[in-house]
Amino acid sequence: MEWTGARYADKPTVEVRTWIDATPDRVWALVSDIAVMPTMSEELQSVEWLDGAEGPAVGARFLGRSRHDSFGEWSTTSHVIECEPGHVLAWAVEDPTDPSAVWRFRLRPQDGGTELSEWMQLGPGRSGLSFAIDTMPDKEQKIVFVRLREFERSITSTLEQIKQRAEA
Repeated sequence: MEWTGARYADKPTVEVRTWIDATPDRVWALVSDIAVMPTMSEELQSVEWLDGAEGPAVGARFLGRSRHDSFGEWSTTSHVIECEPGHVLAWAVEDPTDPSAVWRFRLRPQDGGTELSEWMQLGPGRSGLSFAIDTMPDKEQKIVFVRLREFERSITSTLEQIKQRAEA
């Protein structure tokens, strides 16, 4: 990831893509199963559907518990904002109208397999990162860059694990 000088208010994003030798339906089964996501993440510890939901659908909510050496432990409620089986799954963290982050998986048939991308956006709503920026406003751009780089590494790892599982 190259230095962008982005600030939190810029709603900076990161995206990673991979090609998987499996059908979009096979890949969808993995990306839409939120219970499997903590097994592929160092930060995300557990996830559970709320309000009786049993799977992704626009409006469904889930609780995620996370842990980070610098930020400690926390939980967030996410709201599914896009859900097209086999194509796209996106969720807004905390307030869907002013999210602290937005995450999205996109699947596209390609060359007999699937191109899978995972994208995330910081902000515009406040998050744990906002508190770090509040205490060190002169380092905001570096704080944002370091966090985006962490997300890029994490997303790359997640996509590699999804690829391995889908192709197995």
